[in-house]
Amino acid sequence: MNIREMIESNEDKVFIREAFFSRDSRGRERFEEPDTYRTCFMHDRDRIIHSKSFRRLKHKTQVYIRTSGDHYRTRLTHTLEVSQIARTIGRGLSVNEDLIEAITLGHDIGHVAFAHNGEEVLEERLGAFRHNEQSIRVLKKLEKDGEGLNLTWEVLDGVLHHSGFSDAVDSASTIEGQIARYSDKIAYVNHDIDDSIRAGILSTDMIPGEFTDVLGETHSRRIDTLVRDIVETTRMNLSDGVRKVSLSGEVNKAMTGLRDFMFRDIYTGQQLRAERDKAKFVLHRLFDHFEGKVEDMPELYRKIAEEEGVTRAVADFLAGMTDDYAIATFNRIYVPKFVFF
Repeated sequence: MNIREMIESNEDKVFIREAFFSRDSRGRERFEEPDTYRTCFMHDRDRIIHSKSFRRLKHKTQVYIRTSGDHYRTRLTHTLEVSQIARTIGRGLSVNEDLIEAITLGHDIGHVAFAHNGEEVLEERLGAFRHNEQSIRVLKKLEKDGEGLNLTWEVLDGVLHHSGFSDAVDSASTIEGQIARYSDKIAYVNHDIDDSIRAGILSTDMIPGEFTDVLGETHSRRIDTLVRDIVETTRMNLSDGVRKVSLSGEVNKAMTGLRDFMFRDIYTGQQLRAERDKAKFVLHRLFDHFEGKVEDMPELYRKIAEEEGVTRAVADFLAGMTDDYAIATFNRIYVPKFVFF
C-alpha cells in the first residue's frame, strides 16, 4: 500500500458517508496515472497553487482599487480567507478537506482586474461573461500555455458552482463544493465590511442592527456565528436525509440582508462610483486597442483569435491581467511620452 492509498483508506475511517471520497473521483479529461503520495484532490490543489494565474491574484482588486494601505484585501487574500473558513466547516462536518481546499483556491482564478467592474466591462463586450465560468476556462484551457491543468471533475464542478447567493441557483454536486460556495459569501461580506471601515466610508454604527443582533457586532463574532450555524444546520439536514449545506432561517436572513446592504451602500454606492468608472474606462480602451491590433497580444491569445474569434481572445487576455499590468499597459499605449529636442 503506497502513501496515497493509506490516505484514501483513512478517509473511510474519518469521513461521514455523505462526504466525497477521493478514490471515487470521476477523474480527469486526460487520463493520468494516480500519484503515489497524493490523492487526486491534493494533486489538484498543488497544481492550482503553482499556477501563474493563482500568483496573479495578489495584484487583483477585491473591492478597493489601487489603495495605498497595506491591509486591504486583494483577490489572493480573499481566496485564502475563503479556504480557511471552508476547511473549518469541512472539519466540523468530517468531509473531504482536500477537495474543499482545491475548489476554494481555484474558485476566483478567472476573476478580472478591478474586481466586478472588470467583469461588467467584459460582459458588455462579450454579451455574457461570468467569472466562475472564466475560472473554468483558465483551469481547463488557458493555463500552461493552452494545455490547462487537467483537474478532476469534482474540483471543476465546485469552482463552476461557487457563485450566486440564492439557493435557487444550481448547486455543486458535492457537499464540499456546497461548503465552498457558502464560505465565499461568508468571507467577502465580512471582510468587505472590515475594509470599508478601514477606508472610512463605513462605520460600525451604520450597519443595520437587525443583522448584527443576529450575527454579532464584530468581524470575528460574525464569522464564528456563521460557521457554527452552517455546521449545526447542515448536520441536522444530513440526519434528516437531506444532503444539503445551509444556514438556519434566521441566520440566513441576516446574512442575505447584510449582503444586500453592502451591495446597495458600498459595492454600487456613490462613494466608489468615480473609481469604478475610471477602471471601466481603462479596460474599455484596452479592449478597443487589442481588438484592432491582435498582433500586440501574446501568441496564446493570437491563436485563440484564429480559433474562437478576436473578441473572445481579447476578453481572455484582459481577464488575466492584474490591476497593475492593466494600468501599465494603458499608460504604454495611450499616455504620451516626454520627448526632449
